Amino acid sequence: MPENNASQGHGFAKAPGRLPDLAKRIAEKSLSPVDLVQDCLDRVADVEPSVLAWRELDGDRALEIARQRASEAQQGRIRGPLHGIPIGVKDIIDVAGLPTRCNSNSREMIAPAMADAEIVLQLKVQGAIVLGKTHTTEFAFFDPSPACNPWNIDHTPGGSSSGSAAAVGAGMVPLALGTQTTASLNRPAAYCGIAGFKPSTRSIPGFGVAPLAASYDTVGFFGGRVEDAVFAFRAIQPTYVATAPVDGEAIEVVIPLDPLIDDANPDATKAWQATAKNLEDAGIGVTRVASPISFEHVRQLHWQTQMFDMSRTLGHFLDLEPGQIGARLLATLREGLEITEVNYLDMRRELDQLRSTFFETFRANQVFLWPAAPGTAPKGLASTGDPRYIAPWTVLAGPIVTVPAGLGDNGLPLGCILCGQPGQDARLANIAVQLAPICEQSAL
Repeated sequence: MPENNASQGHGFAKAPGRLPDLAKRIAEKSLSPVDLVQDCLDRVADVEPSVLAWRELDGDRALEIARQRASEAQQGRIRGPLHGIPIGVKDIIDVAGLPTRCNSNSREMIAPAMADAEIVLQLKVQGAIVLGKTHTTEFAFFDPSPACNPWNIDHTPGGSSSGSAAAVGAGMVPLALGTQTTASLNRPAAYCGIAGFKPSTRSIPGFGVAPLAASYDTVGFFGGRVEDAVFAFRAIQPTYVATAPVDGEAIEVVIPLDPLIDDANPDATKAWQATAKNLEDAGIGVTRVASPISFEHVRQLHWQTQMFDMSRTLGHFLDLEPGQIGARLLATLREGLEITEVNYLDMRRELDQLRSTFFETFRANQVFLWPAAPGTAPKGLASTGDPRYIAPWTVLAGPIVTVPAGLGDNGLPLGCILCGQPGQDARLANIAVQLAPICEQSAL
């Protein structure tokens, strides 16, 4: 039987609109926030029965707020760069008036949140309008959500920010929030053919975000293209945005060579190498250097320390009635409880040393290019895909940008990641925007 791909083209995938353009048109009064929100709701009505990106829509309230933002725009009062922009919020992040169910039976009857998460407040201050809550894997771990890949609904959109990536990739909303503890933002962005921006690990306030592993949990942004994801980041960090990428120095791209990515399939390898060649052909310096640390070792330390964090944060789930929590999450919590605090502290210290060793090898004006995953999104929804290629970069703690990088032979998207040093978010944002037109090969 042929795969279900909405009969032709790219399935249900659609460009969600460019954030800078939408914001400009709203500020210039040529686009009403009401019309924009209604267009999003109309698109949801058309494709949501197949894509299943949303846990709960809040359309009536979104339209009410859109009317307020439209009135303000007509009066010349623009709250910020996101004035009138509808957004999706991953359902582990609190939105006042909506329940945060975390895709878990244990929260099925939970009351609506009393307050917004700090990141939601930051976006609202800049004028954003919450359209609703998007699906997530259970508590942002591996037990999957119902969301499907908009390019082909027989395939996963990735996890754990599955609904957010699918909503943007299907053109239902131009901006959505996700989180990353392992690869939960950058991987679904790659699988859904869109861009994702994960700031430096733990740099975004976590108030109002259901925790998984506090050492790594980080909120980030999905947009149709790199400029869109970066636009959202800049909207809440305006004082940190530099005007030049690296004090006038030339951009340098480094490809760390490491055995971890030797098992990339031919499609992923071809896309990654083509991206590097495109940069070289454009006059960007690209250097291939043996990694000074073992990425596989970093990945293993990440998994062990994440399990320890999870077991201490969510260990009370083990006392709940059967069926309240998914089997994969429960098994990992039990495994994490076997790790001693002494071993955990030793591993955290070793990770600090490895992080220093890695970044001390390179200069601040260098950014790193890697494949986002070993291949395209796997078929089926039982698995959210392979996080191994991104996990070490999350541990290294710098910002990560997913860049669309063409299509595989099966017609599904591939992605690469650009990574920076911890704290160099604005620098990487500026560089990524400059490199994106060269790199982006499959952006809608």
